[in-house]
Amino acid sequence: MPRRRSLPPLLACVLVSLSACSIESTRADETAAALTAALSEHSLEGVPLADPAAAAAFTDQVEPLAGYDVRVDAGTIRYEDDEATVPLHWTWSIEDRDWEYETSARLALTDGQWRVRWEPSALLAELGEGDRFDVVRTFPDRAEILGARNTVLVTDRAVGRYGLDKTLIEPGEVAAAAERIAAATGVDAERFVAAAEAAGPKAFVEAIVVRPEDAEGLIDADFPDIPGARKVDDSLPLAPTRDFARELLGTVGPATAEIIDSSGGAVRAGDLVGRSGLQARYDEELRGRPDVEIVVLRAGGCEDGAECDDVERTSVAHWDTKPAPPLRLTLDPTLQTTAETLLRDAADATGDADEEPASSIVAIRPSTGAVLAAASGPGSAGLNTATEGRYPPGSTFKVVSALALLRAGVAADDVLPCPATIDVDGRSFKNYDGYPDSALGEISFRNGFAHSCNTNLIGARDRLEPDDLTSAARALGLGGDSEGLGFPAFLGEVPATDGQTDAAAAIIGQGRVLASPLAMATVAASVQAGTAVVPHLIEDVTVAADVGEPLTAEEATVLRELMRGVVTDGTASFLAGVPGEEVRAKTGTAEHGAADESTDPHAWMIAAQGDLAVAVFVDAGIAGAQTAGPILQAFLEAAGE
Repeated sequence: MPRRRSLPPLLACVLVSLSACSIESTRADETAAALTAALSEHSLEGVPLADPAAAAAFTDQVEPLAGYDVRVDAGTIRYEDDEATVPLHWTWSIEDRDWEYETSARLALTDGQWRVRWEPSALLAELGEGDRFDVVRTFPDRAEILGARNTVLVTDRAVGRYGLDKTLIEPGEVAAAAERIAAATGVDAERFVAAAEAAGPKAFVEAIVVRPEDAEGLIDADFPDIPGARKVDDSLPLAPTRDFARELLGTVGPATAEIIDSSGGAVRAGDLVGRSGLQARYDEELRGRPDVEIVVLRAGGCEDGAECDDVERTSVAHWDTKPAPPLRLTLDPTLQTTAETLLRDAADATGDADEEPASSIVAIRPSTGAVLAAASGPGSAGLNTATEGRYPPGSTFKVVSALALLRAGVAADDVLPCPATIDVDGRSFKNYDGYPDSALGEISFRNGFAHSCNTNLIGARDRLEPDDLTSAARALGLGGDSEGLGFPAFLGEVPATDGQTDAAAAIIGQGRVLASPLAMATVAASVQAGTAVVPHLIEDVTVAADVGEPLTAEEATVLRELMRGVVTDGTASFLAGVPGEEVRAKTGTAEHGAADESTDPHAWMIAAQGDLAVAVFVDAGIAGAQTAGPILQAFLEAAGE
């Protein structure tokens, strides 16, 4: 009897047992599915492997690419006896570019299970045993930030990096040298010593980065004499001076661990990124797209691609750099510098650096809404008081209250009594200290506005509905949504009033009413323009005003007359001699804190002259006219020169 020859598995599937073929094929499909799912997570975990050690080898080889997203899809499996081949289609997302290629993986049927016979060529055809990837990223120069008239605000400027070069000293000298360098550079000694000791034996441990013009005041003269001390010349994207619009523009520096972790792979260790302000908000746009080359380092060379110039390198993918266009702002460098100088001089005049109050000057062009200056003073301690501060605006808010009363039927020449005090539900309100007796009693609304009477407005509160102040504020650009402006901003908060005491506080700009200097400059600009102004700092970002009931020409005319009266007959008479077009203004003083606390009031002032609207704020002062007034006057005079 002749011997029966066994059939190959695939032929057996066709001629003998279609159900067996289906079982084997399904198991192979399951293994292929597990493989592609794991590879898409940069892993071989959970994949049936012929050699379990292949998982660790794969992890080591793929590690340089592990920060990039990848999708791996399986093609149609090809069978041959107890083996099969799975085509693999790889799609990597590399710095917003797709890298696609094909490989294949071999499977073997062992003990009834399809297992992957992993080889490096399944990851990339050009990859062999022991080979490694290297990703070389070269960013273009960071984009400049430009101001009005295309003036360069931020560009690469020279800096010195002062620190410890551990190659210049013996290991036992590191702690002592680091402590002396910390003292010479003014950094925290304990942290710097710890960083120096933790760094590698060839590391340069940076203590501080300083502009050349600032070095004399920040670096001790004996720094070069310290063993291991070293200065490295470099450049960084910087504004013209250390303080120029710093809170708004932000800073640039090496990516922190938090920034890297939250970037989704876009930022890597060593990348230069925006750390705060507009530099952080527009970091992706300002960095541009890097030149990226992916190379294979052949086995037998060193492991660190940056130090392997003599090892064989095979380029497998390359994308050219794409520089970013500049970020264009409306900021006027002359006015910004003027504002910062005035705030610094005012802070210096206090004579106590520890008691310097937060302060700000914001200037807007009413015709366009362009933000020309947004300065925060030294007392703001790095916070963006100018555009993000939240403070009760005090009597500067009476411009809004005046509009609400005009809409309620009150005319500028109507009599609104101004008593020395007024009681509302058991709470006593009064006028500011030093309010003139001549402006008490039966006075006109116009006269009370000029002298900033509190009690006459509070007495008229019952003429307003709870949301009338909210509506009037929106008509003057106050209280709108700042989300779409493209820069950090708070445009104010004017909630509907709730009860008599809340209404009394709100009508004089206190209680729950809040504004930033930007918001109050917007109010002045809106009155001057005759329509709600939306502040505009980023040239490519414009937002339409959402005002509800818009300001009418007649309303704007009356508000301009009222603000002019503050200069000709009221609390801002010191501005009457400012050269140029007529000045319109409103002073403001806002009490804050608990009733039993003794705190200096917020000092405010807003003004408009020609195509310029300005708000000045000082967190702790005497009153608007006395504290903010001289700063505003000096700013208007400088702007007119």
